[in-house]
Amino acid sequence: MTTATDIIGNVFFLAGILFVFVGMVGLLRLPDVYNRLHATTKIATLGTFGVMLSIAIKAGFSTMGLKAITVGIFLLLTAPVVAHMVARAAHRSGTKMWTGSVIDEYAEDNKREKESQI
Repeated sequence: MTTATDIIGNVFFLAGILFVFVGMVGLLRLPDVYNRLHATTKIATLGTFGVMLSIAIKAGFSTMGLKAITVGIFLLLTAPVVAHMVARAAHRSGTKMWTGSVIDEYAEDNKREKESQI
């Protein structure tokens, strides 16, 4: 017999797997490193967090459940920061943006930074 905890855990697991799938499609289909980085960050944050939350719900307050919550929180806090730093490093190293990109905020920040140093 299926309990409510199992159903909720399965829903979070499927949501996490859906984010992983959509992120992988984005990784294959998006045109440049900045857009691909956005897609892979969704995999790391939303996809993995959904799976970790599913494990925590199914395992309860056991050591496995607490570890899953700890890993999920760590990923939610670190993945966006890592993605930002990788994108900034790619921009500073001269990686070109896709021609259809509308705005380049890093270029504007670098321009302001150089003006303030003068």
